[in-house]
Amino acid sequence: MTTYVINEIFYSLQGEGFNTGTASVFVRFSGCNLRCAFCDTNHQKGTPMTLHQVVDEVNRWPEAPLLVLTGGEPSLWIDAEMIATLKQLTGKRIAIETNGTRRLPQGIDWVTLSPKAAYVGGDLVPTVLNRCDELKVVYTGQDLSQYDAIEACYRFLQPCYVDDPEERQDNLEACVQAVLRHPQWRLSLQTHRLLGIR
Repeated sequence: MTTYVINEIFYSLQGEGFNTGTASVFVRFSGCNLRCAFCDTNHQKGTPMTLHQVVDEVNRWPEAPLLVLTGGEPSLWIDAEMIATLKQLTGKRIAIETNGTRRLPQGIDWVTLSPKAAYVGGDLVPTVLNRCDELKVVYTGQDLSQYDAIEACYRFLQPCYVDDPEERQDNLEACVQAVLRHPQWRLSLQTHRLLGIR
């Protein structure tokens, strides 16, 4: 029986991008194929779970309209059977947050692509996805023209989160200025950090 290594499953509000503020169940997969220096998620540990165990846990929150597959890198684990089963047995829209280095199965309702080619570790594995619903880029001052070939309904710049408050404010101001210079992008803030929720 196929098992998936799950770091955590929890219910909260989507904190970033287009779906900010949407009540969502998050399925965080363990592990990633990149080692980005700025990664702020402790996803290394995980528990093997069967697909039906995942479904049972997700269904603890039947009121949530959105199921977000995240990580780590969820594309290391998911397949068409999982997506179809999750949709059928939970009744939720399925969203994914991916670095875009692997192809995705059919049936995902919302794809958030967050490419890491401009970062330490990101250059090791190129982005293979060139189309998404939402392009969400962690901004550290990089040339935004590198993302021009990616087809996206929405483009978001998000300031890189760091522990130092002064540097964090500098990153925010740089991101705001970048959006003002490139208004095809929109600002995305990590509102879950601002609210103190998961």
